[in-house]
Amino acid sequence: MRVGIVNDSRIACEVLARTVRSLPGFTVLWTAHDGREAIQMCAENLPDIVLMDLIMPNMDGAQATREIMKATPCVILVVTSSVTAHRDLVFKSMGYGALDAVTTPIMGKDGELDGDEALKQKLKVVSRLVKIPVPVKVMALTKFRAHAPSNTPILAIGTSTGGPQALGEVLSALPKDFPATVLIVQHIDTQFAPGFAEWLQQHCVLPIRLAHGGEQASAGTVWLAGREKHMYLDDAGVIVLSEEPRDLHFRPSIDVLFTNLAESTRQQRVGVLLTGMGSDGAEGLLALRSSGAHTIAQDASSSVVYGMPKIAAERSAATEILPLNQIGPRVVKLFAHSLSGESRYGLKTPL
Repeated sequence: MRVGIVNDSRIACEVLARTVRSLPGFTVLWTAHDGREAIQMCAENLPDIVLMDLIMPNMDGAQATREIMKATPCVILVVTSSVTAHRDLVFKSMGYGALDAVTTPIMGKDGELDGDEALKQKLKVVSRLVKIPVPVKVMALTKFRAHAPSNTPILAIGTSTGGPQALGEVLSALPKDFPATVLIVQHIDTQFAPGFAEWLQQHCVLPIRLAHGGEQASAGTVWLAGREKHMYLDDAGVIVLSEEPRDLHFRPSIDVLFTNLAESTRQQRVGVLLTGMGSDGAEGLLALRSSGAHTIAQDASSSVVYGMPKIAAERSAATEILPLNQIGPRVVKLFAHSLSGESRYGLKTPL
C-alpha cells in the first residue's frame, strides 16, 4: 500500500512515516505539509491511502479532502492531534469523503511511539477497500438471521464514505410524526459514535439514540449502531448487537441489517443505501427488494463516492435510484399512508 502523508508538523510526519513503514507491504509515497500541496501531490502521484491532518496553513484537511475526492478519489484517513477537540472538522471531513479518523501517535522522550497501534489497525482495515470489493453473499449471512417483527414499519439506512452529510440531509426531511423506526449503520469508529449522534441531532427533529442492544425499536426514533457489533432486530422488535458473523470487513455491517429485515415480509420496510466506498449493503439491499421492500440507492452525481450504491444499482437491488436531495422527501411520501400508524400498527410514538 502506497501512503501519502499530509501534516504541517515535521515531527508528526516522521512519526507517521515510521508507523507506516513498520507495516509489511506499506510504503510512504510522499509527504505534503498543507492541504493545497496534498491536492497537487495526489494529482501527480495518487497514493492508495492518504493520512490527512486537519489543522494546517493555507488549506485545512477538510477542504483538501473535499477537493481530492472530487478530482482524484482515494482512501483518506484523518489523523489529527485530537479527534475529540476537532470533532466538527472530523465529521465535515467524513462528509466530504474521509473514511475514518484516528489520533496522531506521539513520540516519547525515549524515542518510542505511543498510540501507533490504533493507527496501524486503521491502516489494515482501510487497506481492504483499496482492493476490488467482493460483495458478501446473502447465503453467508443465514446463520445469524432472526425474523424481524411483522408489526413495525422500518426505515433502514446504510452509508459509509461521505455519509455524515448525506445522513444529515435525509434525516432533516423526516417530520416529528414520522411513523417508522429508523435504523442506521454508518461505518464509523466506536469512539466517535456518541459525538456523531450529537452532531446528527442538529439535523433531525426525531430523537437520535445510540443502540447498545436490548432497546425496543419504536416509531419516531432514530437508532444508530454505536458499537463494533452488527445491529439487527429479533422476533419481538428488540435491537440486537452481535459480533457474528465475524468474517465481514465491517462491523457493524449494512448487509447484516438489510438481510435481517428481508426476513420479514408483512410490515412496511424501506431500505436506503447512500454514498460509500466498497460493497457493503449491496447484497443486503437486493435481499430487501426481493422480499418485497421498497429500496433506494443514491445516484452517482450526488454521491461523494459512488461505490456501494453503484454495486447495488448494477445488481438491480434498488427500486429507485435518486439524487440525495430527493431521498428524504421520497421516504416521507412512502410512509405517508402510515401517519396514523398507531391505529394500523399498534405503535405509540415515544415522547
